[in-house]
Amino acid sequence: MITIDTESSKLIVGGEESKTYGLNTPEAFDILSKVWLRSGWDNKYVYTFSWMGRPIIQLPEDMFRIQELIYNIKPDVIIETGIAHGGSLIFYSSLCKAMGKGRVVGVDIEIRPHNRKAIEEHPLFSYITLVEGSSIDSKIVNQVKNHVKPTDTVMVLLDSNHTKSHVLNELNAYSPLVTKGSYIVAMDGIMEQVVGAPRTESDWDWNNPKQAAIEFVKSNLNFEIKEPDFVFNESQIVNRVTYWPSGYIKRIK
Repeated sequence: MITIDTESSKLIVGGEESKTYGLNTPEAFDILSKVWLRSGWDNKYVYTFSWMGRPIIQLPEDMFRIQELIYNIKPDVIIETGIAHGGSLIFYSSLCKAMGKGRVVGVDIEIRPHNRKAIEEHPLFSYITLVEGSSIDSKIVNQVKNHVKPTDTVMVLLDSNHTKSHVLNELNAYSPLVTKGSYIVAMDGIMEQVVGAPRTESDWDWNNPKQAAIEFVKSNLNFEIKEPDFVFNESQIVNRVTYWPSGYIKRIK
């Protein structure tokens, strides 16, 4: 049970053995953020946004944060598995154009004709390469590799099939392309936190990208799970509000 007392600026969590937090504390913000994320999931909040005309099914805060990382690293190639409506491809392409550097390779097992048409007709399509097929098919992986030059700085974003096994296979397939200091990001680890909510499965407490990321770094010492630092922060907040917990995997060697 959570009680919000705005008159006394307090957040009360629990029943008989409750804990009280000031609303102006990072702890209260963290608790309320988790409630907000769960309510947003239940209401399909992330299904309400677009970027330059294409639906983008992502939490806006996650996109703002990944923008910070992309601008810091300035990759030559951004590889994204999972295309859907193409909004995130357009988002990354717009950053490439603004930076004057970079291109995007999008991979999806099925690119629906109406989405392909909209992406190919978009003004930013010249920054995009579409690859259709399973992201863990060796032929598709090799096709993606052919779009990467030896000197390219590469970032990889995984947003296709979110089962643990699939994401782990993607991590193993695409991590060799990631440049030292850059990242491979396993998105949507929030699945672990929303088990029992609408549109969830009972095994999501373990069958999710977060668990794939944790298992991957245990056997791949060139990588570690590391949240990027906030580029700018004059607040008390140190944790992101995110759908991608433990998703940022940095190449350190």
